[in-house]
Amino acid sequence: MNTVTAKENRLHIRCDARTRQLLDKAAAYVHVSVSEFVLSRALASAEQIVQSHESITLTEADFQAFLAALDAPVKPNEALNRAFERHDEQVIR
Repeated sequence: MNTVTAKENRLHIRCDARTRQLLDKAAAYVHVSVSEFVLSRALASAEQIVQSHESITLTEADFQAFLAALDAPVKPNEALNRAFERHDEQVIR
């Protein structure tokens, strides 16, 4: 069963003639409209950019150090204790 997603938003962009010709040619090569071509390429790029900013990759040594830190947390220092106290004073439960 095919489902169609309603496209409710528009994105307007301006470009010079050379850019438009290049987009038209590329879209024709892959047999899609210019809108579909631009949107698919923009989405792929956006997903990659968002992933690179929202995830981290650790080396094996860094990952082991991270796990060790989780297993043996440091005791709160004075500054952290004061922050907990301020939190308790300011947040209504």
